[in-house]
Amino acid sequence: MVIRPAQHTDLKDILALAASAGTGLTTLPNDPVRIEDKIKNSVDAFSRDIVEPGPEYYFFVLEDDATGKVVGTCALVAAVGMDEAFYTYKLSTVVNTSHDLGIYNKHKILVLCNDYTGTTEIATLYLSPDYRGGINGRLLAKSRFLFMADFPQRFADKVIAEMRGFSDEQGRSPFWESLGRRFFSMDFAKADAISGLGSNQFIAELMPQHPIYVDMLSDDARQAIGQVHPDTRPALAMLKREGFRYQNYVDIFDAGPTIEVPKDQIKTYRASRLLPIRVGKPEGDTESIMISNRRLQEFKTTVFETRIDTDELIVSPEVLDRLQVKEGDTVRAASLRNKR
Repeated sequence: MVIRPAQHTDLKDILALAASAGTGLTTLPNDPVRIEDKIKNSVDAFSRDIVEPGPEYYFFVLEDDATGKVVGTCALVAAVGMDEAFYTYKLSTVVNTSHDLGIYNKHKILVLCNDYTGTTEIATLYLSPDYRGGINGRLLAKSRFLFMADFPQRFADKVIAEMRGFSDEQGRSPFWESLGRRFFSMDFAKADAISGLGSNQFIAELMPQHPIYVDMLSDDARQAIGQVHPDTRPALAMLKREGFRYQNYVDIFDAGPTIEVPKDQIKTYRASRLLPIRVGKPEGDTESIMISNRRLQEFKTTVFETRIDTDELIVSPEVLDRLQVKEGDTVRAASLRNKR
């Protein structure tokens, strides 16, 4: 399995993935025009000289090297909110007190904000159901942190991830039904899809600008705030092991948590090592090691069972071919398993 930048020739395979993803992943729409646009933006980002992070979009695919088929996607947005406002709700507390009546009330409120403007976002993570299980999901998710470690100047000091919020088996979001529908007059899926187009002007036009008192929402809507969809729990657990934390910011549509971490505190980013690569057979106990070739436009990451606690990385000739490197080149390596 190989991670590499998406190319225009991947369009057909990516559209097949988008079709299997359904409506839950708005950043991977089953729309050839929009996918082609994402690929173009990514190709441009990889070819551009970057001094500081901007609105660049880096789109990666997971390729089955044996078949050449694209079986997964992931992406990085270098700095959100640079072209379009990036909205979130911040869950805060206000206190109302009447000394005369002896009443002291604490209320949770949701405040519409743009606090994450300029942060890096990890996005568009999707793996074909046929390839789930084993190490593929971890490789797809964590490979982005190797890329960030190879090219840190392209990314912000803080990294965020928007997690899919809770919805039932029919795709109904209780938070949306209690709040968003009253102001947008449309189904959750339609509003989320419009937002996925990258145009958020309708949010500024229709969303209430005043704080929302959580007590005014339905019971199931209140319970959904900061909760993830059942299918998202494994991804959330993995990101928490990387150091991501929930800081009371939620999505304005489904109230899913936005989690964050300082870039240099991401465990894979921090633990990755630069090592010369050599062909051979590793001795002793081995583990699954991610390896990147540290090249920008020809960036590739793969996995090999080897050891990282040595002065050089011992791999097979096939790994050199996959990464398009030669013996003696320096690569970046990190374990697929977070050591506590």
